[in-house]
Amino acid sequence: MQMRQLFNMQLHLQLHLCLLLISYVVAQPHIIFILADDLGFNDVGFRGSAQIPTPNIDALAYSGLILNRYYVNPICTPSRSALMTGKYPIHTGMQHTVLFAAEPRGLPLDLKILPQYLNDLGYTSHIAGKWHLGHWQRVYTPLYRGFSSHVGYWSGHHDYNDHTAVEHGYWGLDMRNGTEVAYDLHGQYSTDVITQHSLNVISKHNATKGPLFLYVAHAAVHSGNPYNPLPVKDDAVRRLDTIQHYKRRKYAALVTALDESVGKIVEQLRKSRMLENSIIVFSTDNGGPAEGFNSNFASNYPLRGVKNTLWEGGVRGAALVWSPQLTKRPRTAEQTMHIVDWLPTLVEAAGGEAALVRLGTAKLDGISLWQALLKNETSPRKSVLHNIDDIWGSAALSMGDWKLVKGTNYNGSWDGWYGPAGMRNPHDYDWQSVAKSATGQAMQQLKMLPKTADMIRLREAANVICTDPKPKDAADIACNPLIEPCLFNVRDDPCEQRNQAKQHPKVLELLLKELQLLNATAVPPANKPDDPRADPRLWNHTWTNFGDYIETNDCI
Repeated sequence: MQMRQLFNMQLHLQLHLCLLLISYVVAQPHIIFILADDLGFNDVGFRGSAQIPTPNIDALAYSGLILNRYYVNPICTPSRSALMTGKYPIHTGMQHTVLFAAEPRGLPLDLKILPQYLNDLGYTSHIAGKWHLGHWQRVYTPLYRGFSSHVGYWSGHHDYNDHTAVEHGYWGLDMRNGTEVAYDLHGQYSTDVITQHSLNVISKHNATKGPLFLYVAHAAVHSGNPYNPLPVKDDAVRRLDTIQHYKRRKYAALVTALDESVGKIVEQLRKSRMLENSIIVFSTDNGGPAEGFNSNFASNYPLRGVKNTLWEGGVRGAALVWSPQLTKRPRTAEQTMHIVDWLPTLVEAAGGEAALVRLGTAKLDGISLWQALLKNETSPRKSVLHNIDDIWGSAALSMGDWKLVKGTNYNGSWDGWYGPAGMRNPHDYDWQSVAKSATGQAMQQLKMLPKTADMIRLREAANVICTDPKPKDAADIACNPLIEPCLFNVRDDPCEQRNQAKQHPKVLELLLKELQLLNATAVPPANKPDDPRADPRLWNHTWTNFGDYIETNDCI
């Protein structure tokens, strides 16, 4: 009898421990991070323009948090390095321009990155899409940096149909399934390939064995190769015939395909019964390339500047976060946040305060905003380093409401304000399409989609409106950062029209000193010249991990 009682007690204890373990696993949210490439601030409906329909993205925004003071780096590689490491690019050597496909470098291998932190907490991590953090040796690629699978490409861009990348006179295929060249995907549209891998990962994931981290890094809406810079499907272009400018219309078709992808991912999460325990982040990697910049036609209206500039149009990103865990939603979140903050924020969301404490030894620049977002509390971030690029002589820093701009890129030729404004009459916006979209339907099933009146209020709050400066003030507020630093109050003047450097010299001095202190901590940029061994002609016309091979084929 005693033996049986002892056995029953042990069995009960084991069962209790198993239930505790299962409850812990279930409590950990699945994390889906969707990163758009080169998406303009004004190219999603929730920001105030009805020109490009994005009902799925909008449904997430209206059901979660619209990140209203959210910043990214001005260009691809620096932003992606910040996201993955939780460190400013000046602290990883990734601060100057992008990583080119023939460069023999990558994100430093001594840095632990986001999927590795999450894997330590029991997650399984996958990536679909663009990497752009180094591939010259295999150890720099996703499967060696914490991801269990990768279908996508290693370089910074490619054609959406033939999957080749043209760069610096080189031309080669860049599409991978793991580390293998994905010849079989030739001709399949990149947005569809990335979406399909995402759906496969979700549908095959066994949630009882742990949570999922899925990083969906779209090619969209980056331009393709020079011979076909805006590769879109004809039927998608035809559906957008209200947009008169043809190249803008083609860009819009890239955006709508991206939006449809978001809807399919949300729907698959719902089918797999994972949605109600998920965190979904949607973000751009940098500001949009407007009016032909990089052969593209995004819009950051009404913000100043474009991609790869330090004006708000280059660094203020369109973004949202959605989760049933967010207690005070929906809302337009005013917490200041930078892309560098996602690593600690998501680690805390995944593993609690204990996991966050363990990050202390990593010397991150990122700060967890999880509690601030969760409870609508004040952001712990008081300043944002937008970037320091001593090669190009440009830098920008925000502290509180003040922003310093020192120097600029392209000799100031992209320092203006660019449209289009789009259709900004609220009556032009199709509210019914939000509810009818795949995401809208999923939100309704969870009883999370607000009433139309509440969505209208959220959209109005997210709409940035700027007034032109008075002509008589023009001389006092003019700004040329190539001559002297400029100072803006970006809360009152988000379009950076009124230089306040002369009116607030002490504020200017404070920000200049802080910028100097930050620059003293910078490591040199890691950029290297193209390595001729990278020439795709040496590798069956593919971009590959050329640094792993001692000898190359000299026959070209």
